[in-house]
Amino acid sequence: MKTLLKSVVAAAVLAAPSLALAAAWEIDPAHSGAQFSVKHMMVSNVKGEFGKLAGTFNIDEKDITKSTVDVTIDATTINTRNEQRDNHLRSPDFFDVKNHPNITFKSTKVEKGADGKLKVTGNLTLHGVTKPVVLDVEGPTPEVKSPFGDTRIGASATTTLNRKDFGLNWNKAIETGGVVVGDEVRVSIDLEGVKKAPAAAPAAPVKK
Repeated sequence: MKTLLKSVVAAAVLAAPSLALAAAWEIDPAHSGAQFSVKHMMVSNVKGEFGKLAGTFNIDEKDITKSTVDVTIDATTINTRNEQRDNHLRSPDFFDVKNHPNITFKSTKVEKGADGKLKVTGNLTLHGVTKPVVLDVEGPTPEVKSPFGDTRIGASATTTLNRKDFGLNWNKAIETGGVVVGDEVRVSIDLEGVKKAPAAAPAAPVKK
């Protein structure tokens, strides 16, 4: 029995450093955002954002490939600073938010690129369609202690999508050639995470 206990203690000691290097973070929606940019009338770029997102990410500093990201964006909060356009974007012509109120991203692979930055591959579900996409990530930043006592970290991600891959097909032709809305959409996501408290260890059984 003593030998068994020593083995358990030794295993816990050896595992402790790796556990300390893995951290879970809750996305702070007040300091995070998702933005996009798309060509309009072939001459300018219209930019917009989603006002509400939530989720978690886990960072394993010992083995970054074991890190994960899970983000949900509220599609109903789309904002391009034009009420008529925003209502059209919420309609079945585009996001159809009545039937598809959320946009989700769940990572399936995390790796370091040749430039040292992270590449996060995952499944993006938009307008009821799920497709694999790759995010180019800057960060994560070093941890900082806020004046309010919590610990925070940040990261930024970018990617480019073809909206038609997700069934957002609406368009109108222009008399001089071209279309009203471009197919290519540039996306950027800024995340600020608050470190989650580690799960409490199970209580030791009471000896009788």
